[in-house]
Amino acid sequence: MSSYTSEQKSTIVVVIITAFAATFTGSALNLSIPAMGRDFNVSASMIGWVVTSYMLTVAALSVPFGRLADVTRKKKVFLPGLLIFSVSSLSSAFMWDFTGMIVLRALQGVGGAMIFCTNTAILISAFPGSERGKVLGYSVASTYIGLSAGPVVGGLMNHYFGWRSIFLLTFVISGMVFYTALRKLPEGGASEHELSFDILGNLLYITMIVALMYGFSAISTSRASVALIAAGALLVVAFVWHELKTEYPIIQIRSFTGNVAYAFSNIAALLNYGSTFAIGYLLSIYLQVVLGYSSQAAGLVLITQPAVMALLSPYAGNLSDRVSPFLLASAGMGCCAVGIVFFIFISTSYPLWLIILALVITGIGFALFSSPNTNAVMACVEAKDYGVASSILATMRSLGHTSSMAIVTLVVGMYMGNSALASAAPEVLIKMMHTSFKIFAVICLIGIFFSAKRK
Repeated sequence: MSSYTSEQKSTIVVVIITAFAATFTGSALNLSIPAMGRDFNVSASMIGWVVTSYMLTVAALSVPFGRLADVTRKKKVFLPGLLIFSVSSLSSAFMWDFTGMIVLRALQGVGGAMIFCTNTAILISAFPGSERGKVLGYSVASTYIGLSAGPVVGGLMNHYFGWRSIFLLTFVISGMVFYTALRKLPEGGASEHELSFDILGNLLYITMIVALMYGFSAISTSRASVALIAAGALLVVAFVWHELKTEYPIIQIRSFTGNVAYAFSNIAALLNYGSTFAIGYLLSIYLQVVLGYSSQAAGLVLITQPAVMALLSPYAGNLSDRVSPFLLASAGMGCCAVGIVFFIFISTSYPLWLIILALVITGIGFALFSSPNTNAVMACVEAKDYGVASSILATMRSLGHTSSMAIVTLVVGMYMGNSALASAAPEVLIKMMHTSFKIFAVICLIGIFFSAKRK
């Protein structure tokens, strides 16, 4: 980084630390799901909302905040997002009511949306196109370091201090990031193009995402879910119609219809994250509830995947500046599919080395997919649309995460109803996981098709 300017170095530092902080909490909490279920005394299907409420909020708000960042300055969205994320983390550490915890996780998702929709745009705006893949590799590597540290640090903290300590640590880290960003992050110029904030379009978009994703997530527990999904589908039609006729849409629908590479890159991201996000969640339950591992021992196993991602992502990002990012991303999705197939056959006597091998394979797949695919998306848009393009990609990631958890919630409800995790028979949990991983394998194979066909 010696050849970079002072502002470029500050931008890299802030974005890297933010990428770490924003992903650390989620991966750390995965190891705490069984303990949180016991403390709040809720069913296996309900405890999943600790993860889903955060992801749903991020998915619903990333694009509106991305548009706001393009209309104003990205820093004006980025900094308040960090503050909201930090304060909600602190509040979560002292919340004893389950409903209150879900509300705070949703509030944390508001902050997360404001962070995710701007950090990639802030990063690539500070560097020329020839450096894009390289600096994205740094950001993705930091994301995966957060994912790597989460299982180990989260497992240890949950084991010795309880899951609430994870939120306290997140508060400290995000607070430090906020202070650093406030002092060192360049202001950045306002948009040079005349832009308008489409209030109706944003309201339609938020309502559409919430109706679809909440309806899908609650389909096993709420009779109203089908009506919500139907309403969400109608809102999709209304949103597309509105966006096509408005002068300043929040999403350029024609960018998807007229640019195959852009459209398929975003679809590939959605399907990749949708097929892989719940791996850590399911394996956390498998290792702790089925095999009886402690949270710290389970964390040492689960670190394998994100550690491989963190190690290889900078190289994959750098390589995508010289080799077709479409080819690299497709190869990555193929590796993820192979790893998921391994998980389909887990049992109470499944060799641990096979679990670790599968995590290594999926880690390689993620590294090959993430930064090259991001590079491919951003190469398809003009600089004035970096904020929205970044937020759409963040939304694809969040929708994938939410869909992944919704599938797990649905499958858990089918096999376990309102039973708690601790009371479930290992055979039932194994069947639930087999079904989930089969669904994820199919989704990943469909994703390979879209990734390979875009160029």
